[in-house]
Amino acid sequence: MTKRDYYEILEVAKNADADTIKKAYRKIAMKYHPDRNPGDKAAEEKFKEAAEAYEVLSDADKRARYDRYGHDAVSGNARGFQGGSMNMDDIFSQFGDIFGDDGGPFSSFFGGGGGRRTGQTGQKGTNLRIKVALTLEEIATGVNKKIKVKKQVKCHNCAGTGAKDANSVKSCGTCQGSGYVRQVRNTFLGQMQTTAVCPTCHGAGKTVTATCHVCKGEGVTHDAETIDIDIPAGVEGGMQLSMRGKGNAGKNGGPAGDLLITIEEQAHDHFTRDGMNIIHDCYINFADAALGTSIEVPTLDGRVKVKIPPATQAGKILRLKGKGLPSVQEYGRGDQLININIWTPRDLTAEEKAILEKLRHAPNFQPKPTKEDKGFFERMKEMFQ
Repeated sequence: MTKRDYYEILEVAKNADADTIKKAYRKIAMKYHPDRNPGDKAAEEKFKEAAEAYEVLSDADKRARYDRYGHDAVSGNARGFQGGSMNMDDIFSQFGDIFGDDGGPFSSFFGGGGGRRTGQTGQKGTNLRIKVALTLEEIATGVNKKIKVKKQVKCHNCAGTGAKDANSVKSCGTCQGSGYVRQVRNTFLGQMQTTAVCPTCHGAGKTVTATCHVCKGEGVTHDAETIDIDIPAGVEGGMQLSMRGKGNAGKNGGPAGDLLITIEEQAHDHFTRDGMNIIHDCYINFADAALGTSIEVPTLDGRVKVKIPPATQAGKILRLKGKGLPSVQEYGRGDQLININIWTPRDLTAEEKAILEKLRHAPNFQPKPTKEDKGFFERMKEMFQ
């Protein structure tokens, strides 16, 4: 099934700013919110569709990838990207703040305070951000990295409850253990039944009479965890991957946050990157350029032989098909471009100077630029004027 354009879903222009996108999402999400459309599956799907569009367009990195590559660039959950089909827990845990805590008439109607739904208690853990540096060789093949991350983890002593022992945990008297309280309020839409997080237990459904001596009632402690990160081939510097649930542990039984991984691309000794292509500057001497030769050049897969044709000019580009980088969307591979430079020797012997003096005024050694060469030089002049 073909997905609709995210800008079309939110009814905004492609150059819309972040505030416009947020307002558009809030308007559509409130229109199709499950609390206003109980049992309406079509409305629920539109609600999820709007949340998926907002998840991408509200994030500068994801939006840039979407604008450039389309849905494929942001829907690869299996490769570590967020996006794709979302469930209701995802939506309310990530975007609940869109609906509440702004003083408007919908604050309590949509739960406020992060928009938690029945069945999800506790406070969600915060996200963690790390940077991972990769070589071009690792980018070419994809790589698994084991990264030690310092983070908040569930307390091993109390299993995240924050209580001294089982006898120290009581059902909350305010919400009767549900974690939520219901109220009826008058709004401009009429009477509305509202659901909000219990102010006494903060959604846990339980209260603690004696706290854990290890975590001091927080339910979390600081520790380090080694995390396996599968990085797909073809990623670019600045791209962000996400591992759901690998961030800081949640409090009072809440879900963990996400681990956000920013890719850094290390400089290479032999190559520079241009999208999916890689560029190698190759230096040959004048005799090889004039007479032709075979040379070895490095590639990401090892060294290969390349034929230099006779009368090769400086600036000529040779192409090795398929020796570049793969697309992160898995639809092809770039090329390796070899930029030919003519090496001018710095120190000449007397014999070498004598040979060059004989050749200096030879007819075939006088510059005779072709039309193509002249066009190249004219373009260079224009660039540097």
